[in-house]
Amino acid sequence: QVQLVESGGGSVQAGGSLRLSCAASGRTFSNYAMGWFRQAPGKEREFVAAISWSGITTNYAPSVKGRFTISRDNAKKMVYLDMNSLKPEDTAAYFCSRSRGRYGTTSSGEYDYWGQGTQVTVSS
Repeated sequence: QVQLVESGGGSVQAGGSLRLSCAASGRTFSNYAMGWFRQAPGKEREFVAAISWSGITTNYAPSVKGRFTISRDNAKKMVYLDMNSLKPEDTAAYFCSRSRGRYGTTSSGEYDYWGQGTQVTVSS
């Protein structure tokens, strides 16, 4: 069984930074791509970023590219999302997820395990 636990959310002013962390359990962590999604109140869950099983390949939503960085440490079974130049529109619950394959996609349907989420609130 795979469990994902996010941490690092909080409240920050526009222009600030946060680092989200995701701790994973399970023996096959390094075999799968990982992703971050977010969901704001009244909106659908949307893709934020993904990283391949090796950590070499990453992809980002256009709205966060250049501001957010996804990374992973396979030895520690951790995934990170560094968020800089935060904007009020980044306010959402952020979810860590495990892909069904080695290369992450933008579709939530391609992810089979999810964390409980961590709230990020950016004030103007």
